[in-house]
Amino acid sequence: MDGVDRARGRRRPCRGWLACVHPDDRRIVSDTVDAALWTVAEFSMRYRLLKTDGALRWVGTGGVPSFGIEGNRFIGYLGSITELAEGATDTITAYGNVERFVPPVPHPATMPSCTLDLIADHLILAHSLIEGDGGKEALPDLRRALFKIGQALAARTKQQVRTVN
Repeated sequence: MDGVDRARGRRRPCRGWLACVHPDDRRIVSDTVDAALWTVAEFSMRYRLLKTDGALRWVGTGGVPSFGIEGNRFIGYLGSITELAEGATDTITAYGNVERFVPPVPHPATMPSCTLDLIADHLILAHSLIEGDGGKEALPDLRRALFKIGQALAARTKQQVRTVN
């Protein structure tokens, strides 16, 4: 799954994280991510995530494309992952959807951990609503804001890692 996508001549990102996805759901997750990357589109997915202790958790994930400030070049995705409420997952199945990111209702235990996370969630939701319902002239500014929030989150994460080590 890693390396060069020979059919399209594009470099594919590392996919080591797929090992954390339930084996029965990996194909759906991989195909959805591939389709979103190929078209630089929003995506939503629901699948089972394997925790380090072997327990399964149903999660809803998704993202919107992120574009760099210079040249408006696609640089990846800003997204979220939300654990779905236990008990509400007895009859659901995995799925992937490319086009519109619709965030799941958050589980109380997985609420954003800081104000920046909450801002990013709201900007991602605003992006998906604008993309589908009008106001597209606001998208460049919204994408710049998402980029800046992403940079701030990355800097905060680096600082936390330095503090722990």
